[in-house]
Amino acid sequence: MLKIYPENPNPKAITRVAEILRNGGIVIYPTDTVYAIGCDIFQPRAVEKVCKLRGIDPQKTNLSLICYDLSNISEYAKVDNATFKLLKHNLPGAFTFILHGSNKLPKLFKNRKTVGIRVPDNNIIRALVKELGNPILTASLKDEHSMSEYETDPELLKEKYRKSVDLIINGGFGGIVPSTIVDCTGNEPVIVREGAGVLV
Repeated sequence: MLKIYPENPNPKAITRVAEILRNGGIVIYPTDTVYAIGCDIFQPRAVEKVCKLRGIDPQKTNLSLICYDLSNISEYAKVDNATFKLLKHNLPGAFTFILHGSNKLPKLFKNRKTVGIRVPDNNIIRALVKELGNPILTASLKDEHSMSEYETDPELLKEKYRKSVDLIINGGFGGIVPSTIVDCTGNEPVIVREGAGVLV
């Protein structure tokens, strides 16, 4: 487990984690909501492993990416003017925006029309995405049936996942409310799931 302080993430630590991701590793990290598990979107085996660990069928489930900023988003998703304004007002923040994917997405996403996009208000994960140079595939560690302490306490996350992942970042206690999901693929944005974010 690697301790990183969200107020001022240690650049050497961030570089070390980015290298793990580049080499196909899987990492657990804090966001501005719950702890999440993820990998480099351009490492297909790592993506498969994350999906397997979380019990996700990548063909049926909406996959989400963490991007660094708005320009990073527009590389991987199609964003019209109205959507751009919405994203600009609400990011970084506790939202997952469902958008139409662009052709820059890796093969796994090619047969999918939409992609979830996050820019969490958390310095650790954003510094990591910036250092990596491309988005991270992300899946929250929230148990859909119950919200156990495993999802908030890094020490308990270590107990549960240390044999399944390459690294766990201890960024302090996590939240227990997931992101608000907003579908931007229709004429008007629709809130699909109420979560931590309040749309403005």
